Amino acid sequence: MTHPHRSARAAGTALPSSAPMLRQTNLSLVLRHLRDHPAQSRADIAEATGLHRATVSNLVAELLDRRLVRETGTEHAGAIGRPRRPVTLHGAHVGALGLEINVDYISAHGSDLSGRVLVERRIAFDAMAGGPDLSLRQLGRVALEAVEAMKTAGATPAGLSVAVPGLVDVANGVVTLAPNLGWHDLPLAARLSAALGPWRVPVTVDNDANLAALAEHTSGVAAGTSHLVYLTGEVGVGGGIVLDGKLLRGADGFSGEIGHLPVDPGGPRCGCGRHGCLETKVGLAALMKAAHPETSLPASDPEERAIEIARGLTAGDSRMAEAVAQVGKWLGLGGSILANLFNPRVIVVGGYFATLAEWLLPPAQTELERLVVARSASQCRFVASDLGFGAAARGAASVVVNRLIDHPTMIPDPIPRLAPH
Repeated sequence: MTHPHRSARAAGTALPSSAPMLRQTNLSLVLRHLRDHPAQSRADIAEATGLHRATVSNLVAELLDRRLVRETGTEHAGAIGRPRRPVTLHGAHVGALGLEINVDYISAHGSDLSGRVLVERRIAFDAMAGGPDLSLRQLGRVALEAVEAMKTAGATPAGLSVAVPGLVDVANGVVTLAPNLGWHDLPLAARLSAALGPWRVPVTVDNDANLAALAEHTSGVAAGTSHLVYLTGEVGVGGGIVLDGKLLRGADGFSGEIGHLPVDPGGPRCGCGRHGCLETKVGLAALMKAAHPETSLPASDPEERAIEIARGLTAGDSRMAEAVAQVGKWLGLGGSILANLFNPRVIVVGGYFATLAEWLLPPAQTELERLVVARSASQCRFVASDLGFGAAARGAASVVVNRLIDHPTMIPDPIPRLAPH
């Protein structure tokens, strides 16, 4: 007889110690399976999870009552036998909101439990100009506007996660250091919670590249790849590292500060206070300075800047082409360090890197292959993200979804539907 705890033991997780905890664990197990395998019958779920069929039937009944799953029709296993009713993840009334604040913009991505996109927007915002106080007020406004849009779409957000370009104490929601924003030891989760007024939901904070890497791993061009590195392409440059399908955080959660690899000790001063960091060679500000050193560009949306650069390259701007090629070589050098350290299968580049991929990636790939030690054994390649500049906000929303799926009994019950007259 199949033991109901078999899956938990196989995964190496601690067994729940009470009946309510066991039920939550099993509800979560069913939801996770449906997230990864849409339209499964109860028999399919029982076979995949190791739970008894009767247990699965009871769990699915509860999830149907909570409107976290729905039945999608009828299918027959064969010519004879009882028809099966496939079940799929639903939760259209449950929302997850992700925000990202960066040097030049704030973005928002809201979805329901099944991943249906409810709101996606980005606004230009100079985060350096007004300091953290103004940034927090603006973050709060963007969050509340997104909440109203999600409610209009029929979902109430049950959590919020914020992506920040810097070192983050995730457990306490504190931004330890965000050099390009000028933030030090900012209790962002607590202060943003206060700024949200009566809307009370769990607020978490994480590094933007880590969250973007999670988004790439689950729904991007390298979805399902167990070993990948993600590089942001912003004014600053960060990295998220996925090994064996899991995000690498390090002892204090500060791994992935790839933009601050020292590649040119005699190079220009970085926002972190050191000299010659990779960010000073491949960041968007570095590219603009190399291409047009005599021009002081006003702050604008980085995607708009990247599009303008692409237009210049298409029109034959030789100085821009030379600058982009040089950035590509430095990007390849940085990528080779990552390939030698972590042996990823792909290095996914986002932000402006992705917008300019057709010009940046050929010299970057050439330099990568020249400098990687295990040339014949390594198959690492650069690929451009297709998630755009919203990857980190999307990843932030997915963190909320994962937390809700892990704790389904904490999800607010839907508004009762009116009985038919």
